[in-house]
Amino acid sequence: MVAITLRESYSASRNGWSALLLDDKNCKDPYRSKFYDINIVDRVGGGDSFASGLIYGLLRKTNTKEALEFAVAASCLKQTIPGDFNLVSVEEVEKLLKGSASGRVER
Repeated sequence: MVAITLRESYSASRNGWSALLLDDKNCKDPYRSKFYDINIVDRVGGGDSFASGLIYGLLRKTNTKEALEFAVAASCLKQTIPGDFNLVSVEEVEKLLKGSASGRVER
């Protein structure tokens, strides 16, 4: 399994964010997550929160697509708060996952 985040930098404070995941069950077509438009507060820790969100998702979610979506949402939220630690709860991540189809992260 391979996962990578995809950042689109529009400015120092506004980025697009998504990710790709390729697993051994679906080798031909990688899955691309939902795209988010983030107003950045602090990028530090975004990658760590993606990795930890993916591990959490792989342990708790039904499939790798749901795991990837959880990881991307968790890392989006992290980038909207200052500091290196992701201080959001699982419930906050789930709320973003169930949010508007626009993909705009609001905090």
